[in-house]
Amino acid sequence: MPVVDALINIVLLLAVLVVLVLIHEFGHFVVARRTGVTVHEFGIGFPPRARVLHKGPETEYTLNWLPIGGFVRLEGEDGDSDDPRSFTRQPLGKRLVILLAGVIMNLLLAWLLMSVVAYNEPTMTMVLTELPTSADGSPSPAQRAGLVPGDVILAVDGQTFAWFADPTGETGTPLAYLRERAGQAVVLTVQRTGGTVEDIPVTLREAAQAATEGALGVRSPTLRVGETVQRSIVESIQLGLQRTIEACGLILVAVRDLFANLSDPQVAGPIGILGAVGAVRELPPVYFVYLVALLSANLAVINALPLPPLDGGRVAVSLIKSVAGERISLRAERLTYAVGMVLLLAFLAYITIFDVARLGGAP
Repeated sequence: MPVVDALINIVLLLAVLVVLVLIHEFGHFVVARRTGVTVHEFGIGFPPRARVLHKGPETEYTLNWLPIGGFVRLEGEDGDSDDPRSFTRQPLGKRLVILLAGVIMNLLLAWLLMSVVAYNEPTMTMVLTELPTSADGSPSPAQRAGLVPGDVILAVDGQTFAWFADPTGETGTPLAYLRERAGQAVVLTVQRTGGTVEDIPVTLREAAQAATEGALGVRSPTLRVGETVQRSIVESIQLGLQRTIEACGLILVAVRDLFANLSDPQVAGPIGILGAVGAVRELPPVYFVYLVALLSANLAVINALPLPPLDGGRVAVSLIKSVAGERISLRAERLTYAVGMVLLLAFLAYITIFDVARLGGAP
């Protein structure tokens, strides 16, 4: 039922985005309250307003009809207020902390979820499908070792491969490990088609031949979920932090590559993310947790970019105003944010066009 599946994916993605944005806005909310700034409203979703959930002494907590995130409405956030508790009347340091609090909250969430994944992480095994002979007609290393289609490589040299060790998929796989050891002897831990597990020594092809025919001599192997790796809480927290930092670095590289090649952007927009949600629905829950962690890190990095109307853009404008003073008018500041929002929405629509093209199989 493709239509039902699509609706489930949409609802699930919206739920994830609402949670991630609310956590982001909660960061702004908490820090604003702690620094004495008046918070008029904490909204779930975007207006029009559906109902008031709670009315506090100075803050309304509201539910709104558009389920695409949330918002915090601060006194003087548009730069126009004489109230001493307004955002615009705060020292520069306080304003910067409030603006960056959302980014920090998303990074902390990504770290937490990455740590949860690392605590009980599935391993990656490799199912052999095709074992072609060498170009010169001689048997491949896999054939010489007696491997057959259906055999499953569980480990190499006693090393298992954590599924989320490398988000690029370029270095943390059994194939990558074998490729790096071209010309060397390795020991494969193999589950045979009959169910028995054996340690099988094999000498890999030399680097020159491995570059074209593979170090082991297998074609199109299938990666499959294996047993889980159990780590201590301390190890999980450390690994979660490392992977969060690595994910942020990859996102920054993707942003750089995006602007370097706008004619063929290799990033996913809303439809691409929707496809990822549909894919992980078929897998164990840990994959969904990992996807949410990546989305949280993504939201943090994108919001930190110095582009209006993102948090990083507001930080940049605040820094410029602190230097330029009254030479930047309130009208110019508002116009900057408005133009930035229009450009951001237009760019999102542009990325979506490529998402649709890939969905339809266009190159």
